[in-house]
Amino acid sequence: MCGIMGYVGKNDATQVILNGLAKQEYRGYDSAGLALRFDDSIKNIKIVGRVSELKKLVEASDFGGAVPASGMGHTRWATHGGVNVTNAHPHESADGNIVLLHNGIIENAREIRVKLEAEGVVFASDTDTESACQLLAKLYHGGDALPAMTKLCDSLTGAFAFVILIRDRPGEIWCARKGSPLVVAHDGGASYCASDPTALLDYTHDLFFMEEGEIARLTEDGCGFFGFDGSPREKQSIFLQWDSVMADKGHYEHFMRKEIDEQPDVLRLTIEAHTDITSVDMEKTLKLPPGLMSRISRVQFVACGTSYYAALTACNLMESLDDTLNVRADVASEYRYRNIGRGDDTLAIFISQSGETADTLSAARIAKSKGVHRIAITNVRGSTLDREVDHSLLSLAGPEIGVAATKTFTAQVALLSILVLQLLKLRGALSTTDEARLIGGLRSIPTKQQAILARDLDIKALAEKYADSKGFFFIGRRENVPLTLEGALKLKEIAYLPSEAYAAGEMKHGPIAMLDEKLTVVAIVPQNDLREKMLSNVAECRARNAPIILLATDGDDGVKAIGNDVIFVPATEKELFPLLGVVPLQLFAYHVAKTLGRDIDMPRNLAKSVTVE
Repeated sequence: MCGIMGYVGKNDATQVILNGLAKQEYRGYDSAGLALRFDDSIKNIKIVGRVSELKKLVEASDFGGAVPASGMGHTRWATHGGVNVTNAHPHESADGNIVLLHNGIIENAREIRVKLEAEGVVFASDTDTESACQLLAKLYHGGDALPAMTKLCDSLTGAFAFVILIRDRPGEIWCARKGSPLVVAHDGGASYCASDPTALLDYTHDLFFMEEGEIARLTEDGCGFFGFDGSPREKQSIFLQWDSVMADKGHYEHFMRKEIDEQPDVLRLTIEAHTDITSVDMEKTLKLPPGLMSRISRVQFVACGTSYYAALTACNLMESLDDTLNVRADVASEYRYRNIGRGDDTLAIFISQSGETADTLSAARIAKSKGVHRIAITNVRGSTLDREVDHSLLSLAGPEIGVAATKTFTAQVALLSILVLQLLKLRGALSTTDEARLIGGLRSIPTKQQAILARDLDIKALAEKYADSKGFFFIGRRENVPLTLEGALKLKEIAYLPSEAYAAGEMKHGPIAMLDEKLTVVAIVPQNDLREKMLSNVAECRARNAPIILLATDGDDGVKAIGNDVIFVPATEKELFPLLGVVPLQLFAYHVAKTLGRDIDMPRNLAKSVTVE
């Protein structure tokens, strides 16, 4: 979950590395550091804090007028070892010849450390990373570093993306990848590496996504790739159609606020790419084997976090339109450890914004081993999930920098909804009436989202009113239960407030005991066939003196007497309400967090992409 940036070329490596780290700071922000090569020496600079503080320290450093032409940097999300300067990356070997930084977890680090300490190696930090650094120093005997790199990778268990400088090997950077993501690039007289492609878009869009079990050697002249056995590998670059401006905050105070506002355009792109006026059309983007859907009896949606809530939404839609399928949604970290069944009659759909989520990748590999058909929904072309599954669809959200997902959630829900309609259509289970109704509804969503965004000041006022609540309950029914989960998660992530979500009918089975005048209830009450049931549940909460915020449909003025406050949203098809309802919940969480002075884009203890189990 850490961010890595490396550069070797003719320009000043300092600014390239610092700029790359700043673009990846959402991956980790406990501490930061960089290593810069000056002729035969390497300068290692580390701090506890943000990249902006590292930049100030570097600018104040005296390099004697020398300009480093290569180097690497790291922004940390701590796993092994506390947050202090000693544990910050990069790490240096006891003999001073190896400088290494790492994203991931080395599971046998303790055993390696004990062995090396018995041989007299003195360790400086408490990290698992230093074990790899000290071991490589033992394995390297000068000359070509590839044999030592292969032995190092073969000796380690766990997940790692390494970037390495070797003091007596000027002009080159070594990389290795197992489990944790790493992307490299070459443009003219420079080579680069990073954890996230957004860090490289200022220099090139032609990227090499490193595979599992791969080593790379970067020089001014190009990138060479090898397997863990040392054998050379040929790789083709992938052109990533992202604009570097997409990863820029522009005039916004926070990336999250910018990304909330981008949702109408993201959905418009996503929906128009796969539909026409009244029908779904994925023939060009999804090439399934003929007759596959007629053989499928089980569909499994698998994801983590916010992507899991998108999966639940898709699961509900499919189940509501076809009662002959066995449909379920699973958290990837649980799916990988249960008996999922096997065979040609099962389709698994894996959802991951980054395409690098460790549990989701493992689940997809387990599904493959059991003969399950696989489709991926991801936001990053060339990511590991995109490359490994049978069929992949892109959500077209563009880079999302805020740690709390917003536009990628709505893009996933929209794309999954279209995918569900396509699969059911291939199966002969989608009526032309439902197809036209839902496609028409989807195509109207972006305009309706824009109308909700125009009500931002009203939502801000509500957020300021309720920011001192001791906690929140979100309640809803059927297709809106995932929406309650996502609304509660946003408040937890960026406001650090206790927030729980329940199917409304469950309140009387225990949670209602928590209600009082300081615990606010947010109730999802659109105009649908369960409206009266929901209003009855709300009345039960009101009777316990809980403040009530209702999320209701425009024109449904009858709900005003039930709640303390109401957020109205435009009407839509009942199955599509989450695509509208989530926008005011995102804005509400954003403004609560801002009122409380939270670090919205980089909330404590979190990182954007969870690349270790």
